[in-house]
Amino acid sequence: MLRLFFVLISLALVAAGAVQAQDKIYRCGSEYTNTPPQDSAVKCVVIGPSSVTVVPAVKAAPQSTGPVPRSETQRSKDADARFILEAELRKAQARQAELLKEYNNGEPEKAGSETRNFQKYADRVAEMKSNIQRNDADIASLQREIARISGPSGR
Repeated sequence: MLRLFFVLISLALVAAGAVQAQDKIYRCGSEYTNTPPQDSAVKCVVIGPSSVTVVPAVKAAPQSTGPVPRSETQRSKDADARFILEAELRKAQARQAELLKEYNNGEPEKAGSETRNFQKYADRVAEMKSNIQRNDADIASLQREIARISGPSGR
């Protein structure tokens, strides 16, 4: 019984010493330390031990290096997305053909009021060219998206 008493007293003294050793904490800029700085150029402020919270770093989950197997559900979703994208691509390509035909290599047919007003004609030609470029960019985007869904292995 006496031995237990001495063990408890020893533990209490060790704990008190640990608390006493941490009664001064210094904040030096964005760094916190419990030893006073040796360099006088560094301005440190003494703060109480209760105002410092230490949070241990969390280890990041290991990254998988191999290809991720796709579930049947994901393959089904990819097939649906591919079907929709291919339909959109066909529409965009048909629209591009119409735009190019109407554009007529930069010399579209003049409308009735454009024969007397050249600026109106020039504005319409510039708008047609812009629409062709935008539609071409849409086609390229759809093709990239289809290639992304298909993945490196293709279908």
